[in-house]
Amino acid sequence: MNHELTAAPLARASSNAFSDAPGHPAASGGWWRDAVIYQVYVRSFADSDGDGVGDLRGVRERLPHLARLGVDAVWLTPFYVSPQADGGYDVADYRAVDPLFGDLGDADDLVRAAHALGLRVIVDVVPNHTSEAHPWFRDALADLPGARARYLFRPGRGAAGELPPNDWESVFGGPAWTRVPDGDWYLHLFAPEQPDLDWEHPEVAEEFASVLRFWLDLGVDGFRVDVAHGMVKAPGLPDIGRGAQATLIGTEPLPFFDQDGVHAIHRSWRRLLDSYGDGRIGVAEAWAPTSERLALYVRPDELHQAFNFRFLNCPWDPAAMRTVIDESLAATASVGAPTTWVLSNHDVVRHVTRYGGGARGLARARAAALLMLALPGSAYVYQGEELGLPEVADLPDGARQDPAFRRGRRGAGAGESGAGAAEAEGQDGLRDGCRVPLPWSGEEAPYGFGPGGSWLPQPAGWAGLSVAAQTGDPHSTLELYRAALELRRAIPGLGAAEAGQGGCREEWPGEGAGPAVFARGMRWRPAPDGVLLFTRPGFACTLNTRSAAVELPSPGRPVLSSAPVETDGRTVRLPPDSCTWWAL
Repeated sequence: MNHELTAAPLARASSNAFSDAPGHPAASGGWWRDAVIYQVYVRSFADSDGDGVGDLRGVRERLPHLARLGVDAVWLTPFYVSPQADGGYDVADYRAVDPLFGDLGDADDLVRAAHALGLRVIVDVVPNHTSEAHPWFRDALADLPGARARYLFRPGRGAAGELPPNDWESVFGGPAWTRVPDGDWYLHLFAPEQPDLDWEHPEVAEEFASVLRFWLDLGVDGFRVDVAHGMVKAPGLPDIGRGAQATLIGTEPLPFFDQDGVHAIHRSWRRLLDSYGDGRIGVAEAWAPTSERLALYVRPDELHQAFNFRFLNCPWDPAAMRTVIDESLAATASVGAPTTWVLSNHDVVRHVTRYGGGARGLARARAAALLMLALPGSAYVYQGEELGLPEVADLPDGARQDPAFRRGRRGAGAGESGAGAAEAEGQDGLRDGCRVPLPWSGEEAPYGFGPGGSWLPQPAGWAGLSVAAQTGDPHSTLELYRAALELRRAIPGLGAAEAGQGGCREEWPGEGAGPAVFARGMRWRPAPDGVLLFTRPGFACTLNTRSAAVELPSPGRPVLSSAPVETDGRTVRLPPDSCTWWAL
């Protein structure tokens, strides 16, 4: 069975209309509860002016690709004025577009064009730190009255203050403190060019509320909050007492992340978002040591979503996958929030490569995508994963721009968020390999990325992975994603599940009289070793994680599969490393 044979008849009536329009099933619960959101890393998406760097006009010109793909919203990485010490996550002016990416008119045009296509727009906000070029920090370095109070300046330890104030380490490697000429030290949990703000200072909260209003008034539909877990530090800035601290992020309590005080900030932002009254949302990029701690960020009076990095970090193992799915759904159900699912982003090794690379990695990545899109809640797609792009693991040192590379860090964690996801398969655990510009068309680089070159070199073998090459090919990863997103809209049992909604209760072959195993809107069913099988209303999903085919009773009528499925209507032979959707 080819995946293209069954998607269109079920999905023909789907559209990209805003999903909280009157009469839409999601209208009462919020469009974000089952949205598929596409992440655009702006500098690598599309270049309109030939300078080799993606820009806002390039994004706008390629929006039809996203509409055809079938996503609900686009999330844009930072495009603000910045020295680009960390790909724009070092912001010097939060209300202006960096000339590298265009101007404010381009941002306005993009938002309007996206809305015309039925796409919402989410932009990054970076509240944990500014750029060293921000006027506030320049004033602090000049030691103007009161300026240092907006940041975390402290005297050093040692007889002459020559030692850092504590033992905290930067996510990018090395000490988290830099000394200024007059002897004080300032905190930067990331690069020295990214000084941390002190959120206990009232001017900081006032400034960011104003920044949010500026972009909401321009028409954006929400914010992805960078390092949403980091704005508040433990009182006294206590030592941690051990090294390799980036490896502890998201696994153990740390005095610089996931402090309870961050929740007051998020509650104030929720009130601001709700005051607009039209579905504006906040999304937390938050690392917490447990699913229960992460769920605190999406309580009813806080943010609307939080990234579920445990799913991203999960190995290709059915027991581990089921545990992460169950715990994630249970944690968010406890606060009435939707769960989110994500496989890749701009900070981690692409999942084709994490899953083994080559044909096996691609097969597993395709299967994982169908699993993700079948689960209750919202899903995030990172640009290029719909093309099956692998990590570029052989970039020359002269081309690499990750600040962690410049600081000499190797495999200590991923990205400005401090992810800890399978870096060994990439290039020394750094992030440039997942940020290589997209291939759109053509037989050689830059593959339609723009009229010039590209800021990171593209591999010579990417012609067959371009959007143009895959469009219309029934076996391509792009067409698999398009079919899956059409079906996700067309099958009533997919998408969000309201709190308390049970799974399917049909009789199931081989299922005994034991206790029902329910998650929100889904139910696990008996399956052979190495296979996951769950049902949702009118729908079933099978995932075969084994390296060999597995035979089992047919769950229903196959409607989409990541690899060809053999079935006689009574039994089915699941291909290795594959996922199949079934209509019941």
